[in-house]
Amino acid sequence: MPAPAPAPGDGHDARAHGHGHDAGAHGHGGGSGQGQGHGHGQGHGGHGGHGHGHGGHGHSHGHGPAAPVSRHLRKVIAAVLIPFATAVFIGMAVLWPGGAPAHERTGVGFDRQTQQGKVVALENVDCKSVNAAQAPPSGGGPAPGGGAPQATGTGDCKKATVEVVTGPDQGRTFVEIVQPGAPRQLSDGQEVVVAYAPDAPKDLQYSVVDLDRKFPIALLAGIFALAVVVVGRMRGLFALIALAVSFAILTLFILPAILQGSNPLVVAVVGASAIMLIALYMCHGLTARTSVAVLGTLVSLLLIGLLGSVFIDWAFLSGNTDDNTGLIHGLYPDIDMSGLLLAGVIIGSLGVLDDVTVTQTSAVWELHQADPSMGSRALYRAAIRIGRDHIASVVNTLVLAYAGAALPLLLLFSIANSSMGAVANSELVAEEIVRTLIGSIGLVASVPVTTALAAVVVSADRPDPSGPSGSAGSPAAATGRGGRGRRRRKR
Repeated sequence: MPAPAPAPGDGHDARAHGHGHDAGAHGHGGGSGQGQGHGHGQGHGGHGGHGHGHGGHGHSHGHGPAAPVSRHLRKVIAAVLIPFATAVFIGMAVLWPGGAPAHERTGVGFDRQTQQGKVVALENVDCKSVNAAQAPPSGGGPAPGGGAPQATGTGDCKKATVEVVTGPDQGRTFVEIVQPGAPRQLSDGQEVVVAYAPDAPKDLQYSVVDLDRKFPIALLAGIFALAVVVVGRMRGLFALIALAVSFAILTLFILPAILQGSNPLVVAVVGASAIMLIALYMCHGLTARTSVAVLGTLVSLLLIGLLGSVFIDWAFLSGNTDDNTGLIHGLYPDIDMSGLLLAGVIIGSLGVLDDVTVTQTSAVWELHQADPSMGSRALYRAAIRIGRDHIASVVNTLVLAYAGAALPLLLLFSIANSSMGAVANSELVAEEIVRTLIGSIGLVASVPVTTALAAVVVSADRPDPSGPSGSAGSPAAATGRGGRGRRRRKR
């Protein structure tokens, strides 16, 4: 009786599972998925000469490195990205600031001298006995150097003796009166931030303006970094390095360049492009897959910049809507505040854009590896279905993030019983609406744009003829070695 043909193996990504069946044979089964299938069957003779084999199996790793692309395709991608990257870094060199320009401190808001302090003594006193009406209460009182007196306090106040622990007046102490209703209460031994007003009377030169939160914030950052490294391992470590580089570009280039008078939109585009190039290639490797994600992100950023320029101007948004932006405009009147608003939209959208474009590019690549016979249209149709699910979740996330940041403001409008139309028309809320919608449009557009780019690139790829046999994309690699088995000699 003739021996049965070897059964095909079950292929998974890099290696396939093979099962051989033969009458006393050692069989090699062909893989039906990506990679080379192999099986090992040990024949056992039985009654009537029939035997059966038990196939071995390999291990699957679904997140291995991306399949290499041809040299021609790499040249095409490099011809697009190398000039772009060169232009970005030349732009950084031209716009690079020499540091933030100096100015005379106003003593208002964040623009005041601060030092570290510590509460060294605390006692309860009657508010009337310490004239609490004239004392700047801790937590929301007037800035050092005077201000409108508060209403006379009643009940028990806290009299805190605070020592300055940094700066030229290190060791100097002053008294801080904390009223019962103050939002910020002090405790003995607590570390605080104190503001210094050199023009005020000596007894009023120092006052507590905030609490020292450096340790809990540093501890939380350490827990975050540890979680990223434990779960992501080397890729998580590179992600943290890329995050540090992004903050360095933001603080050393983008912010000082804007303060120096450069166009905020140009600075934001150049800085965001540099962050995108460094972060994506550092986190995902210098591959064609990452390069397609970079191109998709770049197209989406250009769309966001164009829409932002049109609608911020059309909606008459000045960008000067609160005390902080008003202080910036007062200190640096040459800064284009509407341009600063647009720069914030571009930088704020960049992080979510990276996530969407990388996900869509990876989806197209994995679909192509699973079925190399799929054309660009079939790849696009399959990947865009994944993208639609991603769009729904990402847009909702972005809208809720902006709504959460503006929640106190929305609560004020709710207290005032303002209509939805009146709330949306106010510049404070309209600014957030425009910011959210522009960013969301860019995110939605990035899905079909990146998917189409990836589908065209990966379907147009042809492996090098001189490349190793069985490389990704070749028929031999996709279907195994023809499913032929070697017969084992009978003993």
